Amino acid sequence: MKSIGITGGAGFIGSYITKKFLDEGHKVKVSVTNISRSDKYEHLFELGNEDNLSIKDLNVQDIDSLRSFSRGCDIIIHCGTPFKLGVEDPKRDLFHPTINGTENFLKIVTENKDLEKIVFVASVAAFNTSFPYPVTGRDPDHLYTEEDEPFLDEANIPYAQAKYYADQTVRKFIKNNPYIDTEITTVSPVTVIGKSLSNREDSTSVGLQHLIKAKTAPDPFMQTLFDEDVEFALVDVEDVAEGVYRAATKKGIHAKNYLLTSESWRVSDISRMLNREDPKAEPRTVYSNELAQKELGLYFKPVSEPLNKFSES
Repeated sequence: MKSIGITGGAGFIGSYITKKFLDEGHKVKVSVTNISRSDKYEHLFELGNEDNLSIKDLNVQDIDSLRSFSRGCDIIIHCGTPFKLGVEDPKRDLFHPTINGTENFLKIVTENKDLEKIVFVASVAAFNTSFPYPVTGRDPDHLYTEEDEPFLDEANIPYAQAKYYADQTVRKFIKNNPYIDTEITTVSPVTVIGKSLSNREDSTSVGLQHLIKAKTAPDPFMQTLFDEDVEFALVDVEDVAEGVYRAATKKGIHAKNYLLTSESWRVSDISRMLNREDPKAEPRTVYSNELAQKELGLYFKPVSEPLNKFSES
């Protein structure tokens, strides 16, 4: 049994990660930004093995708070960065919590010699800030892999830029600290889909699925996705949780960054599948999952499975 700290462990992806570690018999400490809002995390106590679960207040931008949270942890999973597409103040709401939080975790790595592993849950945006669009100038049929040079377009949405800069911070730290004791591994999911484990209404991932299913465009961004029938690379949330678990428990993969991805579909066919209709086209492979399959032993389900589960919820 290991002691696992999970930031953002009550969110859409984080809840599945929490469930996976509880199912495997580990002690799990989940961070929340406001412990008085029990409605945000009470669903975690319905996942089973709740005797091994604890909830702790944490502000990742406060290094002392982070030191306290990380104390006693064998493994830390950091997936507690905000996923917001429209914000009033990008620096306050996205850049500071995402980048400063990452920097603080890296400080903890240098201080806490008992920490065996930290897994950063990044994003495909760390490889391509234009996602879901292709990198400018690359062949439309280009297969993206972990070997591709990360692409930054500062005209893209702030969320993507924040994930890019945070990932670059991790890469630079690993390069400049070749002899650290803690293993650092990163996973980078594409668009994550599936049924939520909670009734929370603040999940961007869940909200996006609702909008695509209903063919509703509440803002110009969504309208563009429909008008251009944009192609999205998708992955099941359960597969992401499995990928995080394997990255956390497998040794010898320090400095690796794994793309977690299944099939790519256009919005029109995603909407059809969410409405239990047959798609008109065939899926493509735009982002490669070969490395995750080979080194983590992952199997990625066809996206029709999580989309069907979501449509039934």
